[in-house]
Amino acid sequence: MERQLARQWLATAVEEARAGVAEGGIPIGAALYGADGEVLGRGRNRRVQDGDPSLHAETAAFRNAGRQRSYRGTTMVTTLSPCWYCSGLVRQFGISRVVVGEDETFQGGQEWLARHGVEIVVLGDPECVAMMKLFTAANPELWNEDIGV
Repeated sequence: MERQLARQWLATAVEEARAGVAEGGIPIGAALYGADGEVLGRGRNRRVQDGDPSLHAETAAFRNAGRQRSYRGTTMVTTLSPCWYCSGLVRQFGISRVVVGEDETFQGGQEWLARHGVEIVVLGDPECVAMMKLFTAANPELWNEDIGV
């Protein structure tokens, strides 16, 4: 995948992450793009705002995309490497590619996904890294709850 296009798509996920922080939530955003480059769905981690532990950014984007005949050729773009829960979603539905804003803070299941044929593109985006480092330093208990520690 062309890195310039991946960075453009990441901007959608970053907007969602910023909105999550503004709402008092966890700064993780995601978007699901179709094979044609159209945004199918976007979302942010809303587990704090909605009191729903299953509402991660990737699951929100996936839900907001609605039913698709097939997920082949789609790309999940996320500000942070997907956790095991979200990695399972990607694998279960055959999402072809995951674009990761950053994986310094957390690596989740991206290597497992790669071993199972999912293309992983890690951008190492400085804004994504900064958002997560600031958040985890200021909210260690909430962060540990989010990742199941």
